[in-house]
Amino acid sequence: MNIHIRKAVREDCPRLMELIQELAVFEKAPDEVTVSMEHFADSGFGPNPVWWAFVAETPATADQPAQVHGMALYYIRYSTWKGQRIYLEDLLVSEAMRGQGLGKLLFERVLQEAKDGNYSGMVWQVLDWNEPAIKFYQKYQAALDGEWINCSISF
Repeated sequence: MNIHIRKAVREDCPRLMELIQELAVFEKAPDEVTVSMEHFADSGFGPNPVWWAFVAETPATADQPAQVHGMALYYIRYSTWKGQRIYLEDLLVSEAMRGQGLGKLLFERVLQEAKDGNYSGMVWQVLDWNEPAIKFYQKYQAALDGEWINCSISF
């Protein structure tokens, strides 16, 4: 399959939001996506972006336009112990395209971004019941830490 990995652009935002909603359904939280399209797009492509993304796309053909099938959205976080690190917020591939290597291409592209940017590493979360994702990350010798508890406050 001919897959192209590229940086996301503002015009990708509607498709990225569709993928994010698909992820929310998969994670059994379909009503938790509350960000507006405008806020999402401005946060990634406004004057002070706080996130970046790569997309996995099949190129246009005579029969159909190019189509985004997956994404890896990340931002820079700061660890007082480790310095700047990439935080992989979401890595997802549309259900119809899973198992074809797109996740691997996206994950490795973000890893390369971390190396190229001289970041001290990359961190992310995975749900404890998502066995396919856990097995995927274990192939990379990722450290899975069951000790920390996630905390948040919403406004």
